[in-house]
Amino acid sequence: MAKRATVADRPRTPRWLRPTIVGVLLAVAFYQMSGWLFHNLKGFLGLLFLAWLFSITIEPIVDRLERFGMRRGAGTGLVLFSLIALTIGFFAVFGTLLFDQIAQLLTTLPDALTRITDWANRTFDTNFKTGDELFKITPDTVRDLAQRFTPGVLGVLSTLVGALFQILTMLLFVFYMSAEGPKMRRTIASWFPARQQQLIANVWETSVEKAGGYVVSRLILAAAASIFTGIFFLIIGVPYWLPLAIWTGVVSQFIPTLGTYLAIGLPALIAAVQQPLDGVWVIAFGTVYQQIENYVLHPRITARTVSIHPAVAFGSVIVGATLFGPVGALVSVPVVAILQALAESFGHRYELIPEVGGEEPEPDAPELTADNDDYD
Repeated sequence: MAKRATVADRPRTPRWLRPTIVGVLLAVAFYQMSGWLFHNLKGFLGLLFLAWLFSITIEPIVDRLERFGMRRGAGTGLVLFSLIALTIGFFAVFGTLLFDQIAQLLTTLPDALTRITDWANRTFDTNFKTGDELFKITPDTVRDLAQRFTPGVLGVLSTLVGALFQILTMLLFVFYMSAEGPKMRRTIASWFPARQQQLIANVWETSVEKAGGYVVSRLILAAAASIFTGIFFLIIGVPYWLPLAIWTGVVSQFIPTLGTYLAIGLPALIAAVQQPLDGVWVIAFGTVYQQIENYVLHPRITARTVSIHPAVAFGSVIVGATLFGPVGALVSVPVVAILQALAESFGHRYELIPEVGGEEPEPDAPELTADNDDYD
């Protein structure tokens, strides 16, 4: 007669099984929660990072005011007030002209594209669509658009209010991040052991230096490009010179690799519609100015910033735009600059062996022995 299986004879569950199952479930839950938070807070995270970039950009000025005896909060407020006053002053002087030229540019752009398409069809014997076929604008289309967007006036107002709220929120974070910058660094360092606090301080200093230097250098180069381009456009009589100059300066500096060609393409197109020779002059000026910027202005202004390979910069913009949208595209290059600076500061490179470095090994020097003829 078979014996009954006792409790001791039954197979026992391994002790590691339950903790492993619980750990896997917690990891899956944490992953799902992190994805949900990232999806819903990515706009706020991008805004927060923009505020941090803004704060470290003005930090050198605030530090200098603090050394002169001004309280850090008062210095930050003075810098922000000055920037806002300069912005308001710019729009007070050029705002009407800028908005009028933008409105006229948007109105005449379809006609300009139609003329360019007609010229291409005549010159290259193509059959691209032009005019109403290109844009498919009919009275019915206009009526449908009016019916679609007329009820959305409140939506436009709410969008403007939301944008204003975001700007004020970013300025508030900028103020606190700059005014409380040293205190914030000390608080973050206090979370780490003593042997790691110096590393945290070095990482923070490197990040502030590289990201802030990159933003400042790009703003200076964009302003210089806008000023010189606007003067040239005004001299040769390019229409809508002010918005086209600002477009050229901003796009050429904040969109890597392709930005230079996109920046000069639109002004050349508008100039060529009015006078084909002006389009050639615009392209020639853009080419010459790009060389001057690359070999004269850029090395002097960005001497303290990190040089990033164009392919890496372009790829970072694509990744940033995919994750965070337009804000991610804007801040992606400074982030890569910080990572590259940290890798160069704390990483370690080894000397290449001749087979990898492509260098021929040097011949060994003859040893001096008693049998060497030089001793005779």
